Amino acid sequence: MKCFFDKYLPVIPVALILGTVLFSHSCANTTTPPSGGPKDTIPPVLVEIFPYPGATHVPVHKTHLVFKFDEFVTVKDQQSIFLSPPMEKRPLFRLKGKSVVVSFENDLDSNRTYTLDVTNAIADNNEGNMFPGYTLAFSTGHTLDSMMITGVVQDCNTLMPMKGVTVMLYKNQADSAIFKERPVAAGKTDDWGYFCLRNIQDTVYRLYAVKDDNNDNMYQAENNELVAFCDSLVRPVTVVNDSLPEVMKYLMTDTVACLARKTEYELNLFRETPSKQMIVNKERLGERTAYITFMAPYAQIDSIWIAEVPHEKLITQFNIEQDSLEIWVNDARKQPDTLHLFVDYMKTDTLGVLVPFTEEVKLSKPRQFGAAKSSRRDMKHEDTIAVFTVTAKPETIEQYGYVFEFKYPIVEEAFDSLRFWSVNPKQQETEERYTVTRDSLNLRKYIVTPGVKLQPGYEYFLKVPHRKFRDINGFYNDSLEVKVSLPNDDKLSSMSVVMNNVNNKYIVDLLNEKRDQVLRSYTIDSDRTLLFPYITAGKYSLRITEDLNRNGIVDTGNLLEHKQPEKVKFFRLDDGTFLIDIPEMTELEQTIDVGEMFK
Repeated sequence: MKCFFDKYLPVIPVALILGTVLFSHSCANTTTPPSGGPKDTIPPVLVEIFPYPGATHVPVHKTHLVFKFDEFVTVKDQQSIFLSPPMEKRPLFRLKGKSVVVSFENDLDSNRTYTLDVTNAIADNNEGNMFPGYTLAFSTGHTLDSMMITGVVQDCNTLMPMKGVTVMLYKNQADSAIFKERPVAAGKTDDWGYFCLRNIQDTVYRLYAVKDDNNDNMYQAENNELVAFCDSLVRPVTVVNDSLPEVMKYLMTDTVACLARKTEYELNLFRETPSKQMIVNKERLGERTAYITFMAPYAQIDSIWIAEVPHEKLITQFNIEQDSLEIWVNDARKQPDTLHLFVDYMKTDTLGVLVPFTEEVKLSKPRQFGAAKSSRRDMKHEDTIAVFTVTAKPETIEQYGYVFEFKYPIVEEAFDSLRFWSVNPKQQETEERYTVTRDSLNLRKYIVTPGVKLQPGYEYFLKVPHRKFRDINGFYNDSLEVKVSLPNDDKLSSMSVVMNNVNNKYIVDLLNEKRDQVLRSYTIDSDRTLLFPYITAGKYSLRITEDLNRNGIVDTGNLLEHKQPEKVKFFRLDDGTFLIDIPEMTELEQTIDVGEMFK
C-alpha cells in the first residue's frame, strides 16, 4: 500500500484538475463564449534602445535606430515618427519581432544633434493601447546639444490648443527662410497644444509654428496653411534634464500633469490673407443675380459694368472684407443667357505689382433658370413673389429686434405700413411704436426695433401687409405675421458684465463651453454694462477682441509684415479658469478691467 501511494500520490492533483476541466467542458453552455480574461489596458513598455540615449559619434550612413518593447507592437501613425532637424524625406520604419527599427533614405549630417520622437506613433499589436511616447536624442559629432524651449500653440480666435502643429526654429533670420528652408530644429504639439524642442544649440533663433498640411516642414502660404510667429528673437535658457516635467511624456488624459508644464512661449495660429489680387471665382445665381470673388481682401475697383445694361440698373454690394462682390440687375425684363461683366480694378501682375486691369467675366445663366422655368407648369409660388424672411428669437429680441432679409434687393418699400402691437395677459391689444434701420453691411437686410420695453407675459405681433414691397424682379411680397414673447422659463438665469477702463473698440462675445458658437455679441468703445438675459444653466466663455482698426471684424495677421492677428482675450475668473459656470435661476455680475486685460 505504501508503495502504491508513493507511486501515484503525485498524480492525484493533476488527475483531479484534468477531470474537472473535462467535466465542465461537457456541461458547458455552448451558446456563451469564453470571456478570455480581463482586457489588456496596459500600453507597451520600452525595454531597450539603440543607440543609447545621448549617444555621440553615431554613424551618418545607413543609420538604424531600434526601439524594443516588452510585447509585439504596430505603428499606428507613420507621420508621428518625427526627426529633428527634419530631412527632405521622412524616416522609414520596419517591424522586427518586438522592435521598431527606424532608418533614413539619406545620410545624416555630420557633427549634428538629432532627436527622434515617436509620440502618438506606436501601439500594442492586440488591443491598440498607445505607447505614451519617447524622444531619443543622439549626435553624429563629439557633443550633444543640451538646451530646450517650451511653449503652447493655440487658435488665434478661440485660444483653443492646436494639436499636431509643427513648431520650427531657424538660425537664418531672413523673412524668407520659412518659405525656402527646413528648420534647424522642429517638433509637434500634443493634444494640449504643448511643445518642447529639446537638445538644441545655445544660440538665437526665429520661432514659428505651421499647420503643415503637406508635411514638407516648410510654410506654404499659397496652400492656405495656418502659421504663427514670435515677435522677437528667442534664445533657450533651460538645460535639458530628463527629470523635468516639460521633458517627460504623459498620458494626455492626465490633465493635472499636462497643465503643470512650464510654458515659455505662446504662439497664436492664424491664416494669412493672400497678397496677390485677382478674380478667382464667379457664379450667376439666377436671372438677375451673380457674384464674383477676389483672392485678396479690399479689392480696389474703379468701375464695373455689364454690356447692354444701363449703369443705373446695376446694384452691387461688397462684403465686409471686400473680397466678394454681389451683383444684381434691377430690370424685370428677361435677361440674356450670358451676361458680359467688365471689372476695372487693380490686379497683381507677374512681377507682384498692383496695376490697373480691365477683366471680362462671362456669367452664364444656370440651367434651372433656362427653358424649363418658362413653363407655367414648372413655376412655384416663390418664383412669383418677393421672397423674404423675418427672424425674431425670444432670447435675443430685446437686443437684435426683428431681422428682415429679402432674397433680392427691394426697389419699393413701405416699412411705415408694418403693424406692431402687444397683447397683455388680459388679452388687451395695444399698438406699439417701432423703428427701422437698414443693415450697414447687407442692403437686403433690415432691423425692426421695438420702441417700447418688452414685458414678460406679453405677446408681441409684427404684421407685414400684402404687396407693400417690390423686388428687382418686379414681384410683390405676401403678407406675414410673426409672434414672439419673452422667455417665461423660471429656471433661466441672467448675467451682467460691467466693462471698465475701455479705451478702444472691442468686440465682446458670449460663447458656449466648446467655444465653437457665438451666442450673443456686443461692440463697445466706452465703459458700459452688458446684459445677457435668458441663459440656460451651463458653462460659458466671454471672449473680448481688440478691434484696433475699428472695422468690426477680427483681422488676421501677416507674416512678412510682422503683423500679429488682432488680440483676443478670454475673461479669466479668480480661480484661474476661463469657464463661467452659470446655475439655474441665478443673476450673476462680472466686472472686467479691459485696459488691464489688454495692457
